Amino acid sequence: MADWEIWVVIGVLGVATALTRSAFWVVGHRVTIPPRVQAMLRYAPTCALAAVIGPDLVLGPGGEVLLTPANPKLLAGIAALGFYLWRRNMLQTIVFGMLVFTLLRVSHVFENTL
Repeated sequence: MADWEIWVVIGVLGVATALTRSAFWVVGHRVTIPPRVQAMLRYAPTCALAAVIGPDLVLGPGGEVLLTPANPKLLAGIAALGFYLWRRNMLQTIVFGMLVFTLLRVSHVFENTL
């Protein structure tokens, strides 16, 4: 690929990004989103977070699925889920999950897993 082609691709991608991100400012007040779609969009951040974190909880260091008690990430994730169901506070859940994960890692129980 020639240098000018790379710059054209960068320019086109920049314009496409600017157009898609500014479209809601330009026509946002003229378009109404149906209530059902608005209700579904409320769950988009949660789904994105689950899509990012979920695979990391179940995959071992080599990329294999590790659904055993020897997986400290999975144990910490289950503990954090239980804590969230009990307290319903996201910030406390994150702190608790990281604390459990750190304690499992520091205790040297799982030396060869991660």
